[in-house]
Amino acid sequence: MKIAILDDYQDVVRTLDCYARLKGHDVRIWNDHTKDVDVLADRLQDTEALVLIRERTPIRAPLIARLPKLKLISHHSVYPHIDVEACTLHGVLLCTSLHPGQPSYATAELTWGLIIAAMRRIPQEVAALKAGRWQSSVGYGLRGKTLGVYGYGRIGAVIAGYGKAFGMNVLVWAREASLARARADGYAAASGKDEFFETSDVISLHLRLIDATRGIVTAADLARMKPTALIVNTSRAGLIAAGALEQALKLGRPGMGAVDVFEDEPVLDAGHPLLHLDNAVCTPHIGYVEHAGYERIFGNIFDQILAYAAGKPVNIINPEALTRH
Repeated sequence: MKIAILDDYQDVVRTLDCYARLKGHDVRIWNDHTKDVDVLADRLQDTEALVLIRERTPIRAPLIARLPKLKLISHHSVYPHIDVEACTLHGVLLCTSLHPGQPSYATAELTWGLIIAAMRRIPQEVAALKAGRWQSSVGYGLRGKTLGVYGYGRIGAVIAGYGKAFGMNVLVWAREASLARARADGYAAASGKDEFFETSDVISLHLRLIDATRGIVTAADLARMKPTALIVNTSRAGLIAAGALEQALKLGRPGMGAVDVFEDEPVLDAGHPLLHLDNAVCTPHIGYVEHAGYERIFGNIFDQILAYAAGKPVNIINPEALTRH
């Protein structure tokens, strides 16, 4: 099969052990990023199987209509960037592994790394030391502080465990069913959203971005946080109302922010407002970008391609597309 892999920024996919599974197939890998439909249509004109790395490139109807040879999109995780209806209409099968019950430990570990980095001002101190300054600030420890976990799913539960291990008091705010699970695991549930934001010293967001959760963290919520508090977002940028975090950090409530996600990615313009705030620690959506995780993710993606090539597709999202092949 003719296989295309988009957005391999680090040119790492061909170095993975699982890449050997594609031996015998014609594979083309693109290391740059583009959302230009004309450019993508030209690059993918002969592609039969398309590999996407998470949500980096949107695959919508105008592009799908220009890819007559495309038969399969092999993906991992959720797919809000893919027009499933258009895929079905044009006979393109979408196969994706949704990893039920399996948390992204890589994302959880990065989240905790951001918490420690922001609270202890590690990036700022590294930069100061390189500039010839010694001990330019005083950070905050975690023991005895309150960790607010907003959303108690797979990753939220792992973060709560990390907080407990670091001697923090864990407070959870989520839907009632999730709060019940948190209580059963021995964690306290906030009595309300206002108390959650007012009480927490560190808040970490772990919610899916859907219509109901877009902008769920408002400017008023942020204004309730302590001037010594930190908010961390490694989930989706859209969970926080547009522009609210930048403004809140400028006003000093909360006093710190750490983000791994942005509304429009990739961020290739150093003029992004968060990048110019001394009280913000920002990383380029690397929560899942970790070697063992890549082996697992791409192993699943390549296995889906092999299953399709063998006439036994798996993890099918739109089986109706099979009737249009």
